[in-house]
Amino acid sequence: MSGPEAAVVCVGVVTLDALALVDRHPGPDERVLADRVAITGGGPAATAAVVLARQGVPVAFVGRVGTDAEGAQALDLLAAEGVDVTHTLRDPATPTQSSVVIAATGSATRSIATRAVPPLPPLTGAAADLVAGAGWVHTDHLGFAPVADLLERRAGTDRRPRVALDAGNDVAGLDGRLGLVDLYVPTTASLTARYGTTPDAAPDTVADCAARALAEGAGTVVATHGAGGSAAWWPGGHATAPAATGVGIVSTLGAGDVFHGALLAAVCRGLDWSEALRHANATAALSCRALDGRSAIPGTAELDAFLTAAAPAA
Repeated sequence: MSGPEAAVVCVGVVTLDALALVDRHPGPDERVLADRVAITGGGPAATAAVVLARQGVPVAFVGRVGTDAEGAQALDLLAAEGVDVTHTLRDPATPTQSSVVIAATGSATRSIATRAVPPLPPLTGAAADLVAGAGWVHTDHLGFAPVADLLERRAGTDRRPRVALDAGNDVAGLDGRLGLVDLYVPTTASLTARYGTTPDAAPDTVADCAARALAEGAGTVVATHGAGGSAAWWPGGHATAPAATGVGIVSTLGAGDVFHGALLAAVCRGLDWSEALRHANATAALSCRALDGRSAIPGTAELDAFLTAAAPAA
């Protein structure tokens, strides 16, 4: 797939993760038996790209890996899903981000040890042209600043891509730039932390905080709340959708990243916000059937079948 064919370009983090599922977290110098072990790709923007590819949206990924074995494997995993990785930077001075994750079923908790990720470099050359020519650009907390810088450098051109932002983590370079964001998707916790009032004032609702984000320039705000479902606000409108049920949960690792990819896939399919939220909630829930955040991501046919079966009788 060549760059101009990408309907969506995902910009941000890609990782290679080692995962283990145990009954309980080990203590110091303790060895425990794992029920499952997996080596998988991760990263918010990269996992969103996998969802888009599985759900039929042409997609490319732009980020940075090292020239190490982890970087080669992380990109191979994306390419195997049909994600264009042609313009991802291979940087010999930066090791690929990788993590070790231990998930304990007994406590439903996880521990993560990860390499630090440096900021992404500016977008230049063919990678910049790819991003500027996309229909949508999906960014995570590290992808936003270089995308915003590029759009500001190219301000005044005939068109710009629409921007979707995964704002579950603190986003570098966001202040004063929310007007660049067409689809702003924080968690309810990160939304209220950014827009809520001081602790001694009356509590703000999530809707109050969403209204402030819209007033700051966001095109549409979607807030996620895990088992509490998700909600969307746009000028003059509001929609909600409950979390999907009836799915056997093995691990929630990466479910938020999956939600973001599925939401944008639904938007690309032309669904209204109520249906887009429903599709994203269901995709995220179904991804939790596996230890890793990718192997159980449903394609469009499986997702549609699940939603049809879950729909209430007329």
